[in-house]
Formats: sequence, structure tokens, C-alpha cells
Amino acid sequence: MAIKKLKPTNPGSRFQEYARREGVTKDRPHKPLVEGKKRISGRNNKGRQTLRFRGGGHKRRYRRIDFRRDKVGVPAKVATIEYDPNRSALISLLHYADGEKRYILHPQGLKVGAVVQAGEGSEIDVGNCLPIRFIPLGTMIHNIELKIGGGGQMVRSAGAGAQLMAKEGVYAQVRLPSGEVRRVHIDCSATIGQVSNSEHSNLALGKAGRNRWRGRRPHNRGVSMNPVDHPMGGGEGKASGGRHPTTPWGKPTKGYKTRRNKRTSGMIVRRRARRK
Repeated sequence: MAIKKLKPTNPGSRFQEYARREGVTKDRPHKPLVEGKKRISGRNNKGRQTLRFRGGGHKRRYRRIDFRRDKVGVPAKVATIEYDPNRSALISLLHYADGEKRYILHPQGLKVGAVVQAGEGSEIDVGNCLPIRFIPLGTMIHNIELKIGGGGQMVRSAGAGAQLMAKEGVYAQVRLPSGEVRRVHIDCSATIGQVSNSEHSNLALGKAGRNRWRGRRPHNRGVSMNPVDHPMGGGEGKASGGRHPTTPWGKPTKGYKTRRNKRTSGMIVRRRARRK
């Protein structure tokens, strides 16, 4: 997808950029696969705020995506390519040979009218889903399962693609988009190809209101607060230091590791590359 810049007819449009939806073939979703979506605005199941600066935003309807790809051996034709407000990637509507219809994440390069299939007998073609055991080394994959039959959980955002690096025993080594190399069971499924809409990360929103459409409220800095509100607040003039960056509750940020999942730490072969 190419990037379209708006003509600067007013200050709000001067820096805005949009992705040209050249591949999108339909505006309205398939109704039976759509359901209502309740706003959570950064709250958990107890109603407590766990993520700050979230709220508002445009009303959305949720499209049910088939992350499992469990219709094994049934060919499906790509009917449409659609926009999904709940994710950065595009989605495809599949018409299966038995009459069922399902949405999947749209892989880059998959055209309307193409036929895809899931299961171990499938070809190594873009959009096909099969266990990692049957995928050749070096192949780009996405929508990777962490548990056998549990549905894809990794590499699902726009433009993302992982590479199958090695197979040792019952585990395969997969290099994720972050640079991390992780072990995954070879009977876990993955989809061939790279996720669509790779230009998404290059878009400039252009104005604050466009963030509000997405449900993101203004993010004020700790150094701009009072000492009663933030450990980094206060000071005469523009004071912005005296200690390492912290959260409002004193926990270090910017590089401080918070991972506590010891159960799966052994599955990480190489940590992701640190951002410069």
C-alpha cells in the first residue's frame, strides 16, 4: 500500500498521511461475523484502571477472526479484502468449499480469487496454514501458535513476519520481528507469508485529534506534574532530572525489565535486540 498525503488546505490536514487502500475491495463487513464491541478504556475486569490515557474514540464493531485455521483439508477462496478497525493489518473473507465463511489476517501478496488451505498436506504458498513441522527452513511465517491448537498468538500486526531458523527435536527456532529467537513446538501451526499493510508504521497521524479517534487521550509527562502527583514532578523552572525515569508509583522505566514469566523463559534462545 502506498502512502497518501493530504493537500494542506488547513492546519489539521497539513501533516496528515493515509494508506491508500488500493487492495481493499469492500467497505462493509460480512454481518454474521460481526459483533458489538464494548469500550474498556484501559480498565480490567474489576473496573480498575490498569492503562492510563485511554478513553473515547470512534465506535467499532468487532470482526471475528479465525486464528486457529482448523478447517483442515477444506480449500477456501479469497472473496474480499477488508479494513478492520480493531487491528493494524487488513483482513480477508474466505469462502470455504463447504459453504462456511471466515475472516483471516490478510497476508501480503494474496489476491482476491486465490485459493488457500490449512493442514499438513497444504502447499507452501502464501496464505496456507500448516504445522511448523512441514514448513521449510528460511520461510517467512506469521500468526504463530504458542500452544498446539490454541490459535495464532504471535506475529499478527501489520507488516510483521517471522523467519523459521532451525528445527531441533520437537522444537523449532523462530526469529521474531523484534530480533528475538524463540523455540516453538513443531506441531504448532503458522501461516505462510508476511502480514499485509506494511506501510502502517510509516504513517504520520498529523494532528492530536486523530489520536483521539483511536481512543488515545493526551499523555502528560511526569516532569510537568507537581511532586504530589509524580516522583519527577516539581522543581523551579523546567527541572527534568535528579533521578532515573520512573512511573508515578516509583517503578523504574525506559529499559527496566518487567518480565516475570519464568515458566517460558527457557523457550527464549536469544533476547530481542535493544533499541538504540
